[in-house]
Amino acid sequence: MKYNIPTRDEVNDDVKAIFDNLREKVGQVPNIYAFIGNSANTLQNYLGFSQNQANGRFDAKEREAVFLAVSELNGCEYCQSAHTALAKMNGFSEEETLQLRTGDHTDEKYRVLTRLAADIQRTQGHPDEELLREFTGLGYDEEALVDLVSLVINVTFTNYIHNIARFEIDLPKAKSLKEPAIA
Repeated sequence: MKYNIPTRDEVNDDVKAIFDNLREKVGQVPNIYAFIGNSANTLQNYLGFSQNQANGRFDAKEREAVFLAVSELNGCEYCQSAHTALAKMNGFSEEETLQLRTGDHTDEKYRVLTRLAADIQRTQGHPDEELLREFTGLGYDEEALVDLVSLVINVTFTNYIHNIARFEIDLPKAKSLKEPAIA
């Protein structure tokens, strides 16, 4: 089935303003936001939720690590591509983005974050106790755990949107992995 990616002329005034803001900030309205714009309420809620996560316990690099791991697990090529670009903008190399997607980053913090995030998604919120111990062993507390779950939910939403609608990836595509994703 082919789904509509609305243009600026096809959305209500609230979404037009969001589209204009996106175009000003990033030079375009990425297809993921345009498609979510089919629902003004959801686009406004999603963007607010995403923006507020920057005030949580995780910095931009940590958030991108989580987004890459979960997007890989969920098989979302759009989000793999978007978050590969964002991860590189935040200081990760191409090789590191692939490591984050597999949960095999050489830095223990990123390895634990990506593995726990993927396990939260894979197990529908019943992650391995050892991963939780490793997470708290790195100094993370309950606040960080709640913030981590919110990151998993955030990227899962966009993963599912793209996996259902399968619209064009309108940014440079991420490299595919030669080996399977996080097991």
